[in-house]
Amino acid sequence: MSNKTVIIAPSILSADFSNLSSALNICEKGGAEYIHVDVMDNHFVPNLTIGPLVVKSLRPHTNRFLDVHLMVTNPENLVEPFARAGADGITFHIEAAENPDDVIDLIRVTGKQVGISLKPKTPVSAIEPFFDKVDMILVMSVEPGFGGQGYLPGSTERIAEIRQRLLEQCLQDSVLIEVDGGIKLDNAKEVANAGADILVAGSAVFGADDPVAAIQQFINKITN
Repeated sequence: MSNKTVIIAPSILSADFSNLSSALNICEKGGAEYIHVDVMDNHFVPNLTIGPLVVKSLRPHTNRFLDVHLMVTNPENLVEPFARAGADGITFHIEAAENPDDVIDLIRVTGKQVGISLKPKTPVSAIEPFFDKVDMILVMSVEPGFGGQGYLPGSTERIAEIRQRLLEQCLQDSVLIEVDGGIKLDNAKEVANAGADILVAGSAVFGADDPVAAIQQFINKITN
C-alpha cells in the first residue's frame, strides 16, 4: 500500500472543549484534512459527548472535512440534525441500526458521505453486504466509548481483511477505510500499510506537547 495518500483525522474528543477554535487552528496548521467528531449517547456506548449544536458552531470556522461518527442507538434520528449542522460525512454503527439500508439511504439523501462502522468483536461479514453502498468503512481498533485506549491486537489483520474483500469486489477505489482507536506514531505506518486510508488520532495529537508538530509527524511517518 505504498505511495498512497493517507488522511490524518484528529479527534476533537481529546481537544480542550473550552477552546475548540484553537483545536481547529491546530488541525489546519498541522495539515490535517479531516476533523473527527465523536458523538456518544451514553446508551450505545458508556459516555456522553456532543450534539449537532457543536458541529454547527464549528462549521463556520473551518473548511476541513467534518467527519461525524455516530456511536448512538437509533442513528436514523440524528442523521438530519447533523447534516443540517454542517457535517460532511456521517458514519453509523452496524450494531445500532435495525435497518442499515434505511440509515444509508437517509444519509445519502442529505448529500453527505456515508460511513458504516463496526466494533472490534463484530465480524466483518456483518458489514460486507453494504460495501457497495457506502463511501467509507470505519474500523474500531478499541472498544468505543472513551479516548486514550490502546490499539487492540488483531485490528491490523481486520483492516487487511477488509482491504482484500474490497479488492475482490473491485471497490478499492470507491470505499475508504478509516481506523479509529489507539493510533500512535509507533503504529501509524503499520495500520496504513494494512490498508487504512484515514487514521483517527485523538490523545496522540491533542495530548502532545506540540499538537501541530504531532500532526505533521504523523503525516511524515506514513508518507516516508
